[in-house]
Amino acid sequence: MNPRDEDAAAKKQDLDARIIACRRCPRLVEWRERVAREKRAAFADQEYWGKPVPGFGDLGARLLIVGLAPAAHGANRTGRIFTGDRSGDFLFSSLWRTGYANQPTATWRDDGLELTDAYVTSPVRCAPPQNKPTTTERDNCRPFLEEEMSILDQVRVVVALGGFGYAEAARFMGISRRPKFTHGVEARSPDGRFLLGSYHVSQQNTFTGRLTDDMLDAIFVRARELIA
Repeated sequence: MNPRDEDAAAKKQDLDARIIACRRCPRLVEWRERVAREKRAAFADQEYWGKPVPGFGDLGARLLIVGLAPAAHGANRTGRIFTGDRSGDFLFSSLWRTGYANQPTATWRDDGLELTDAYVTSPVRCAPPQNKPTTTERDNCRPFLEEEMSILDQVRVVVALGGFGYAEAARFMGISRRPKFTHGVEARSPDGRFLLGSYHVSQQNTFTGRLTDDMLDAIFVRARELIA
C-alpha cells in the first residue's frame, strides 16, 4: 500500500469510528435501537447492527454514489450501506453488471462484496422513521459527508439516488444553480466534477417500473463515460 492509500485508510478508519459512536440525534438513536431490539419476524434470530452506518467502497474511487439513509431492516440490520434489502439488491446487481462490483448480491457486511472505482454513502447515517430525516438531523450528519468527501479526493462523478441525495450532493459539490431533479439529469460543479441524478432504488420505484435495470445501468455507463 502506498503512502496516499495508507493515509486515506487511516482517515477512513477514524471517521468510521466516530460515525458509529455518534448519538447526536435523539429521535434517530431511539428509533434505530428500538428497531434493532424488536426486529422483523423474518430476522428474529439475527443480531441487528442498530448503529450509524459508515460509507463503503474503494477509497480511490472516481465514482461516488449518494443515497438517503440506511434502511431500518437493511443496513440498520447488516451494518453496511444498501445491504440486506431489495434496494441494495437492485443497486449492487447494477454495479456488478456495469463493472463496479465483484458480485451481484449484498447480504451482510462480511459477504465478500468489493467495489472497484466506486464508493457508496448516504447523507444521513441512521435509519429514520418512515425514511424521513428532519433538516436538523440532516445538518447534524453533514460534517461526516464533508469529511468523507475530503478523503475521497479522486471522485470525478457523483450519482445521486433520489431528490434528497441530489440536493445534498449539489450542496457539497458547490453547485448553487442546479437543474430540477429527474432521472438522468446532469450538472457540473465549479471544479469540473459531474453530478448525475437517478430515481432512488426504493421498492416503490423498482416494483412499479419507474426505475428499471436498464435505466440504472445506463446511469452507471454514463458515469464511466464522464470519468473517461
